[in-house]
Amino acid sequence: MLELENVSTAYGQSQVLFGMTLSVGAGEMVTLMGRNGMGKTTTVRSIMGLTQAHSGSIRFENQEIRRLAPFRIARLGIGLAPEGRQIFPNLSVRENLVATARAARPDSGGKPWNLARVFEMFPPLAARARAMGDQLSGGEQQMLSLARALMTNPRLLILDEATEGLAPLVRAEIWRCLESLKAEGQSILVIDKNVEVLTRIADRHYIIEKGKVAWSGTSEALRSDKEISHRFLGV
Repeated sequence: MLELENVSTAYGQSQVLFGMTLSVGAGEMVTLMGRNGMGKTTTVRSIMGLTQAHSGSIRFENQEIRRLAPFRIARLGIGLAPEGRQIFPNLSVRENLVATARAARPDSGGKPWNLARVFEMFPPLAARARAMGDQLSGGEQQMLSLARALMTNPRLLILDEATEGLAPLVRAEIWRCLESLKAEGQSILVIDKNVEVLTRIADRHYIIEKGKVAWSGTSEALRSDKEISHRFLGV
């Protein structure tokens, strides 16, 4: 579904990605992990066209998207819950969800996402539907960010720092939602640091170091080799 091959990205004269290569198959949950500053968010920005990669190939459902504008990439069916949530503070929960909603493609299959289904997935948002974005807790904002991405009826869902800074109970709720989405066949690329949970719910993993993949493999392989986590993810 998504393929990055030898992608290089820079901010001015400062290069961040050096031949980044990864893939996400239909129905897979794949993770991108690594220490801070290694290029995880830049990888996401490159995929979405927010920071254009200067070389390599980024293909979504066999279409080259590296040079497309961000709104065109989103329209192809990639939904993003970005780092920092970036919800609209002066809109209500309901307005945040409706503002970016997009109908499912006719060939998408499955049950489309709408307000009723999102509120069923995230009951706290239903209870606070009239609350403004800046009146929500951090956990509620993260739920809203994820719900807003789902309202675009994405073929591929990307979560950047899915549970960063959240309380344990809220973190568990986000993981529950992701497990439910995966069970429904949603393709997911998730960036997070919780190796224990990610190896339980995800299919494959990429660990990035200094702008390129340092290790990739299955959950079983990552669980069985503690040295990998210590070498590339330990503080």
